[in-house]
Amino acid sequence: MDLLKIENITKRYSGHTALDNVSLSIPEGSIYGLLGPNGAGKTTLLRIINRIIMPDAGRVLLDGKEITADDVCHIGYMPEERGLYKKMKLGEQAVFFARIKGLSHKEATQKAKMWFEKFGIEDWWNKKVGDLSKGMAQKVQFIVNVLHEPKLLIFDEPFSGFDPINANLLKEEILALRDKGATIIFSTHNMSSVEEVCDHITLIDKSRNILSGNVEKIRHSHGTNIFEISYRGDGQKLTDTVAGQCTVMEMATSSIGINKAKIHIANDSDVRNVIAALNENVELRSFSEVIPTMNDIFIRAVECNV
Repeated sequence: MDLLKIENITKRYSGHTALDNVSLSIPEGSIYGLLGPNGAGKTTLLRIINRIIMPDAGRVLLDGKEITADDVCHIGYMPEERGLYKKMKLGEQAVFFARIKGLSHKEATQKAKMWFEKFGIEDWWNKKVGDLSKGMAQKVQFIVNVLHEPKLLIFDEPFSGFDPINANLLKEEILALRDKGATIIFSTHNMSSVEEVCDHITLIDKSRNILSGNVEKIRHSHGTNIFEISYRGDGQKLTDTVAGQCTVMEMATSSIGINKAKIHIANDSDVRNVIAALNENVELRSFSEVIPTMNDIFIRAVECNV
């Protein structure tokens, strides 16, 4: 079931089309990556979902109904340009934003302290945002947006400013929120995080949706029938064995006796025959398809959209 549907959204500014008839569906309980080069229209779409700006055409549906101002209370939105009050104490700020979203003072305080402890910043409760590093402030921004346990969470470049350890901590929390039932959208340039975290993606380029779907299905559908082999035996014998059935692209020998090769098999129907022939003539240790990364697919899709 889809929690959020974007239907034919168009947004124009003077002399510029930010979004051009963009549609996508975000399944409930999933992590959805919104990808694209700078200026593609990702942030504009996130702002439209949050009703910060309105589209010129199209509509946004939440739970099958056109989204309203009241629905925004059920959304947690962390924009790329962070929105904390620099002179306000962190604890007070977390409680303040949670109360705006409908929590009582007691509940907001309890949940804020739990999250501060989880992120290891409980000693900063009475500090001000202006005293924090960018990464530390970002932890507080994350907490502010998840305190009221919204069913839809939206993060714009959530890993920006984090070192690898804290970025990993944030990924784990995002996965945990998904596992508890939240639906999560995040806009990012970090392709490795897409493969580690996202269930589905949409790639926006030049204001249009040029690719959408399940991450693993997209990766496999963009495969190029290249396979990596590890084996024991003579490399020339391997080449002779597969001659006429596939192309040997690379070969590498190893001092420990397990060699590697990369081959291209043009026809899917020949894969089993190649494996059978290799088993007869070398000691085949592994045979696996080389699946392109999301980074490869991202670059290829954008280049094809020129």
